Amino acid sequence: MSASKTSIDREEIERDIIDVQQTTCCVVGGGPAGVVLAFLLARQGISVMLLEAHKDFDRDFRGDTIHPSVMEIMAELGLADRLLQLPHTKVSTLNLIGDGNAVTVADLSRLKTNYPYITFMPQVRFLEFITEEAKQYPSFQLVMGANVQELIEEDGEVRGVRYRGHGGWHEVRSLLTVAADGRHSKLRQLAHLEPISTSPPMDALWFPLPRHPEEPEGITGRIGRGKIMAMLDRGDQWQIAYVIPKGDYQKLRAAGLEAFQRSIVEVVPELSDRVHLLHDWSQIAFLAVESNRLPRWYRPGLLLIGDAAHVMSPVGGVGINYAIQDAVAAANVLSQHFKAGKVPLKALAAVQRQRELPTRIIQAFQEAIQKRIISQALDSNRTFTPPAFLRLPILRDLPAKLIAFGVFPAHVKT
Repeated sequence: MSASKTSIDREEIERDIIDVQQTTCCVVGGGPAGVVLAFLLARQGISVMLLEAHKDFDRDFRGDTIHPSVMEIMAELGLADRLLQLPHTKVSTLNLIGDGNAVTVADLSRLKTNYPYITFMPQVRFLEFITEEAKQYPSFQLVMGANVQELIEEDGEVRGVRYRGHGGWHEVRSLLTVAADGRHSKLRQLAHLEPISTSPPMDALWFPLPRHPEEPEGITGRIGRGKIMAMLDRGDQWQIAYVIPKGDYQKLRAAGLEAFQRSIVEVVPELSDRVHLLHDWSQIAFLAVESNRLPRWYRPGLLLIGDAAHVMSPVGGVGINYAIQDAVAAANVLSQHFKAGKVPLKALAAVQRQRELPTRIIQAFQEAIQKRIISQALDSNRTFTPPAFLRLPILRDLPAKLIAFGVFPAHVKT
């Protein structure tokens, strides 16, 4: 019955298609990986269509960090100076405070780069900036409100997608389809690709609170009584991540908002003058922390990058930067094949080969932090002690380098 219904549904979709368009590369997902890849291809004259399911780029609590690796990519593209003209803040140090102990986890100011800091900028501004730059190239096309629902598959190969939006069904046929549609990737599901998952010991609640001018700058982790809070300096506002043991969210909700406010003050007493501004759970976003990666990032005619290929833990905030590096590697490898009119499977394998090892190494680093620091800090029966290696001068720069650049950072081929 289900197979028959699927066949009928597909026949109805095909009958209702308004138009059929052709492009060289169809990129699905207007996040950092998708917009950067589309820009990189368009600037080389390669026809690219970028499909974004939402009608704008604005989302609450998207990652707002641009690390030095991405700033160097922007510099290679001649965009860094213009990007930094947009409103932003810069953070060079990541500090950890708990049970009377204070330690600098990472100091980016010591790194040898023109951008020795993390740039905080609303992700919506970054995405709008890159797409506006891409629009100067006639080979670029952006379609907002394009909700992709089907892969077009012929002879075992993906030949494009069908999406709903703008009054009906549309079909896009392409030499290659790239899934850059995030951690809940629809295309990954349609392609029947299953990731290998790890189980981080935590989830997180995100919310903003005002920041007073005299308060410390930078990124600070606060630990106390089995609780963790990360405070990200966004100028006149703190973006706060309240870390909880995995599975505790409903118990926290059941205790009530006032209990939650009290627990915030227990960890960061100086917030007592503003926690009352959290007066409804709708102000607080829940993030189920995940970490996974696909064993295989591609099928004939289809490539997955960014969170669609590997979901990162929020530890170190490296997810956006790894997604953008995936896009750079994909453009470097695939551009010559697009121009030749054929993308062989070995080229898609080459993209994964370049990016899989850096991804696995950084995920192992995140897992070690989660086990050695976060799990201990979330245990209310243990006293938190900062890891000894953070105090060793010879190892002091290692976390900063991993957070800033990752492993084997990608660079734009000229």
